[in-house]
Parts: sequence; C-alpha cells; structure tokens
Amino acid sequence: MAERGVACKCTERGICGFIGPRFDKRSRTRKNIRNVSMIPLFKHNGYVWQSIAFNNCIFSMDAREKSRATTLETSRHKRVPIFVMMPIDSFDIDASGSPKIRRIKALTISLKALKLAGVHGIAVEVWWGIVERFSPFVYNWSLYEELFKLISESGLKLHVALSFHSNMHSSSRVKGGVSLPLWIVEIGDLNKDIYYRDQNGFSNEDYLTLGVDELPLFCGRTALQCYEDFMFSFINKFESFIGSVIEEISVGLGPSGELRYPAHPFGDGRWSFPGIGEFQCYDKYMMQDLKTAACQEGKPQWGDKGPQNAGCYNSLPSGVPFFEEGQDSFLSDYGCFFLEWYSGRLIRHADAILTKAANMLNKYRESKKSSILLVAKIGGIYWWYHTLSHPAELTAGYYNTALRDGYDPVASMLSRHGAALHISCLEMMDSETPPAYHCSPERLLQQIWTVSKKRIVHLTGRNSNERFDKAGLWKIHANCYHPQAEAVRSFTYFRMNDKIFRAENWNNFVPFVRKMSKDL
Repeated sequence: MAERGVACKCTERGICGFIGPRFDKRSRTRKNIRNVSMIPLFKHNGYVWQSIAFNNCIFSMDAREKSRATTLETSRHKRVPIFVMMPIDSFDIDASGSPKIRRIKALTISLKALKLAGVHGIAVEVWWGIVERFSPFVYNWSLYEELFKLISESGLKLHVALSFHSNMHSSSRVKGGVSLPLWIVEIGDLNKDIYYRDQNGFSNEDYLTLGVDELPLFCGRTALQCYEDFMFSFINKFESFIGSVIEEISVGLGPSGELRYPAHPFGDGRWSFPGIGEFQCYDKYMMQDLKTAACQEGKPQWGDKGPQNAGCYNSLPSGVPFFEEGQDSFLSDYGCFFLEWYSGRLIRHADAILTKAANMLNKYRESKKSSILLVAKIGGIYWWYHTLSHPAELTAGYYNTALRDGYDPVASMLSRHGAALHISCLEMMDSETPPAYHCSPERLLQQIWTVSKKRIVHLTGRNSNERFDKAGLWKIHANCYHPQAEAVRSFTYFRMNDKIFRAENWNNFVPFVRKMSKDL
C-alpha cells in the first residue's frame, strides 16, 4: 500500500506517463486503471481522495529539457518582475469604428506611479477583434502603436497577450467588451458550429472551436492560418520592440486566453460556482472527429455522443454517475477513451498554435542581444480537486484525476516549444475556500510546480481575485518562490484600476512590489 493510501498496479502506462492521445492496447491499460485500490483520507459528505499525481513523478528529461536545466537552476531565488495588467476599460471604439485610448493623461500618470513603485512592466491584451476587426487581412495596429509607445516612454516593459477570444460573454462585469472580428461573427451567424457547443446545443461565441483548426471556413483560411497570419503581422509591426520592450508574449489558446474548453461559462447565467461544468464537444466538427477516433478504436458506437450521464453545468459530483466509481464512470473503457480524446485534442490544438509562434520567435530567442519568453496560459480549476474524479477539471479539458497527472502532458508539450506555463490563483488559500466543495488551489499549484520542474518549464503566474490586503499579497509572494524549484519567471497583477491607487491599498501594494523585486 502506498504511503498516501494509493497502490497502483499499472505497468504499461504509469500515472504520470501519458504522452498524447493514444487508442491502442486499451484493454490492458484500462483494466489496470480500474484495479487501482484506494483508501479515502477522510469522509465529508462522501469520500475525499488525495491525488497521487505529484508524489509518483519520474524526473526524466529529453535532450532539449536538459539543455534548459542550467538556465532554470541559475534563475532560482532571483527577483520576480511584476507586470500590471491594463484596465479592462482602457479604450473605446469611436463612431468611425476606430479604437482610442481613454483618459490618456490619467493613464500616463498611473504608468509613472507604477514605475516609481518598482513595477517592471505592463501586461496588454492585444485583441484579434480590434486589430483585424472589419475584414480579413486588414490589420489596424494604431491603438497598440500609441499604447506601446506610451508604456515604453514611461520606462516600463511589456507582456503582450495575443487574444484570439472575446470577452463579450465572459463576465457580467464587462460593459461592452471586445467581440471576435466582425467578419468572423458574420460567418458564425450563418454557421454556429464554428463555436463550441454543449450537450443541449447552446454555443459559446467567445472562441472558435478547435474542430475548425484545419478547415478553410474563414474566407479560404483555416482557423490556424488566421492565428498564424495575425501573429506574423504583429511581429512585423513591432519587431523593433521584441526582446527589448516586449519581454513576454502569451498566445491565446482558448476562452480568456487559456488552454481549456468553455466548460464553466459564468457570464451568461448557465453556470455558477461550484458547478462541475459540461463537456463542450457537440459542434458538428468535433463530433465528426470523435466519430473518427471511435472507429479507429474499433468502437464506432462511442462516437455518437459525449457522456450522457455527466450531469449539467451546476451539478455537484455526488450522484453524477460519470464522475463516481461504477460501470459507466470515467474509469470505464468508454470513459478513458473519451477523456483521452477530449484532452488530447486540446493539447494538439495548443501544440499546433505554439509551433507557429515558436518558429516566428526563434530568431529573437536565440539572439544574445534580446530576450523574449513565449507563454501559454492554463486555467486554475481548483474546485472539487480533493475528489477522485476532479470533475471540474475533466469538463475543462484537463484529464487530471486522483489516478492520473493531467498537467504532465501539457507541460511536456510546452517544453518542446520552450514555452512558459502561466497559472492563476497564486493569491488563493485553501483555508479561504468553502470546505464543502473540496477546493484546493494550493495543491493544484503544488502539482503545477512539480510538473514544471520535471519538464524544465518556466512558470509565470497571476492572481485570480483582486487582493490589496497584506495576507493576500504575502500569499502571492510565498507562492512565487518554491523551496525545491525556481522562482516564477514573472508575476502579473490582475489588474490596474482606480482602487489600486487608494492610499490604504497603495500602502500595501508598493512594499509588496519592492519585496518581489529584490534578489533573494
């Protein structure tokens, strides 16, 4: 029996050994997974389980990972640069449809104040729906030319987030927001299947489904070609900034820029915390892909639909058969097949986009005169973490359970591209979460630390919730440093607004920034 109450008989594929979606040699592997024996740690409205994912990792490296090991080792215990994200309402669209910076004088004063406080740079979302707004291949960079010049003249660096999503429906707090390009919206009005769909047919229009990645539905281009052309135009326009003013570029991979499915749409009323969410694979293109995968598996009936016993957005895990133990659960042959396909397609989507981004940035990353960090964001899905199935993570596309490390294949893919992993919830404490929902942002972060060390991947991070109190800020500081791993490469404070400059908040924020900015 394992020390933490879990003994595993898996021989062909260990808990951390998953490498991409595979559908061969299924029977023996699934048998081994189902035969894993467990002992619950404690009982609270049902069984609660402790993940073994980061207690059984084998620290192996390929040649590329080894080549970065020395670099990561030397950055351990160094200072953590602070970026502050731009306000959500930092620009308007005027009557002609052109974006304009709002309150530019006030913004200039704010930037200078942040610089004096010790802030390293500003994080700016560069919206696809602003730049290529009206017509394909017509890129208007004027807003960002003005904004980047203003930030640079304030002595601040830039983290640029290339945003291929919309925030129109992501939060009820966003007034107006940024849509996808209007010509994309017109295509979506005629074909709702370019967006993710849930089991009831409702679409989420904040991001294109990965099912259209390789389909020429967008004025003769595939979705991947649209992303590639946008990145190429950006690099051409701002080449003189890259590696000097622009130090980090994160590439959007899903809703809110994160590599995940929109399983928890909190802005349109369908979902609320702590619901488990729903699988998002019901657009016709993903369903066709599922059917193909099922036929290759020799089980064509598995391709007809997603799990039909997985509850709904606001279900709790208890009483939902797919997320419990049983014949038709996530541990079944069908459950393993579906979850490997669902998560594997997400990783393949990120791999395709990051391949293009990394190829474009290689000459800057290899230069001794400049430095640029490629970044990929993942979601911080921390509720129901202390359960066997981790249902909220499964619906979001992370095949992470008490039996399987779902973040290792993500980190392995990022490592191949030399990309950093960006995680949120660095301010969160288990003690501040509702016990009934078995949350654990701290254990989730520990797991991410472990896989990043194993795969030799830089970490960057941000807060999920606005915190100005000392306890929250010091928790961020503690989470940015790890006793057995490098410090996070950078931290992004989410986000700039009027409240940050209030005396009672500023008096906490400035010491926090200066503490993070000192070499340890």
